[in-house]
Amino acid sequence: MSTTTEYTPKTATGRIANFVDERTGGSAMVKEFGRKIFPDHWSFMFGEVALYTFVLLLISGTFLTFFFDPSMTHVIYDGSYNPLKGIGMSAAYASSLDISFDIRGGLFMRQVHHWSALLFVAAVSVHMLRVFFTGAFRKPRELNWVVGGVLLILAMAAGFTGYSLPDDLLSGNGLRIIDGVMKSIPVVGTYISFFLFGGEFPGTAVIPRLYSLHIMIVPAIILLMVGLHLFMVIVHKHTQYPGPGRTNDNVVGFPVGPVYAAKAGGFFFIVFGIVAFISGFFTINPIWNYGPYDPSPVSAGTQPDWYIGWVDGALRLMPGVLGNFSFEWNIPFPWGTNTLVLNVLLPALVPAGIIFTLMFTWPWIERWLTKDNREHHLLDRPRNAPFRTAVGVAGVVSYCVMWAAASSDLIATHFHVSLNDVTYWLRTLFIVGPILGFILARRIALSLQRKDREIVLHGREAGIIEMSPEGGFSEKHEELDVYQQYHLATFEDRKVIPAQPDAAGHISAKEKRRGALSRFFFEDRVAPVTPSELAAAKAAHGHAEIEGSEQDSIGH
Repeated sequence: MSTTTEYTPKTATGRIANFVDERTGGSAMVKEFGRKIFPDHWSFMFGEVALYTFVLLLISGTFLTFFFDPSMTHVIYDGSYNPLKGIGMSAAYASSLDISFDIRGGLFMRQVHHWSALLFVAAVSVHMLRVFFTGAFRKPRELNWVVGGVLLILAMAAGFTGYSLPDDLLSGNGLRIIDGVMKSIPVVGTYISFFLFGGEFPGTAVIPRLYSLHIMIVPAIILLMVGLHLFMVIVHKHTQYPGPGRTNDNVVGFPVGPVYAAKAGGFFFIVFGIVAFISGFFTINPIWNYGPYDPSPVSAGTQPDWYIGWVDGALRLMPGVLGNFSFEWNIPFPWGTNTLVLNVLLPALVPAGIIFTLMFTWPWIERWLTKDNREHHLLDRPRNAPFRTAVGVAGVVSYCVMWAAASSDLIATHFHVSLNDVTYWLRTLFIVGPILGFILARRIALSLQRKDREIVLHGREAGIIEMSPEGGFSEKHEELDVYQQYHLATFEDRKVIPAQPDAAGHISAKEKRRGALSRFFFEDRVAPVTPSELAAAKAAHGHAEIEGSEQDSIGH
């Protein structure tokens, strides 16, 4: 007969921890999670920056809620900022001025909140680009990619709702644009606008409603999405870049405890320190310079935050007429004539719809084209997926052109050029730019692949010129080590998959389209170096010094 001796901690902290563990089973979860391995690469830090800046947003936002009054009640300002004393304004704007000038640390916390919001959206965006360009969205992470896309939309929604809360002239003009977009929606647009603003613009209810969205609904959904995202990262395990010893069945890196946790904790304080430094020394959104919102004036030279600017730029690029064709259509209905304002509705909805539709469906598009249903835990180098990289660059160029268009007036005034000329050039770039970006990115990626192939077969140029006994000159080449060869030569060879017949021997129209797109995607490709090619190159040129003419590396 055996007896079990119950462990009794000797310290008060140990007894409390043991009490909690016996009733929650937390030690098993901590032990399991603490052994989780995470790879270490600088490109993975963007997701961490997004998480840490979101934490800063929650902390600074909580501080601001204690002093902000989300009311559109008309008041007369009597605070510390003398230029606005005696001016009528909303209680929301007055409380924003009080936070900036009368609450100790208020202006600093406002700026921490604003800079954190900018960095949060930027980090989410760059993290999504990293995932796209490296193929981290492939099976089994398609749903996690969708969660990331939803997080990006929620981040922009959180930023815009917060940007509008101070009820200053700048944010009011932004809301006026949103009001115009809503009213351009056929039949129901006016009702949607009246519902949001509580009447005719600017109404009496928009600030309280945006406040509810900003501090409760949107953050709650973001927290849910972040939790879901991290849960799927743990379930699927983290992706890693290819290298010796790294396969689809393992993860090479550091355990969460204590190595990764210590590094992540230190990185959080670095991010916090940088945001605090920027917030303390660089002013952003000086609402006291704009004054309270008044529907009559429109301020010149003001710009929206960068993550919303591309929508404003699309509106500026859209023409009102093309020749004799007008984008305003008067459509008769039984209850009267409704005007369909396409020059507002199309730029506000179509570019964003195309970008987000492609973004959400891309994992399934690529899987359909490649007929690849395998699990992928190793990442691609962007150069080794030329078509995907080219599509991503085309999307970035399209976004950047719309973003630049949001500053078309400043471009014209600062460079002393015609505003109309700036608009015409940007319209041309909006159409031609993504095409040129696609072509150049694809050719550059293929060229880099050819260069990698040449280096693997012939070695690196050592910069040493040797003369042979016969008087000939040649450059010495140094053979790569095994790790460098693996890094350059090991990648997935994507080949054209022609249209395949079904069980009855017929090729459907959908399969024909897939075959045609597959040829367009993968017809120009660079095949990775095979072991036989590498052995032949070494046999022909020696083991230590490899040289020779470039071999044909393009397969069709």
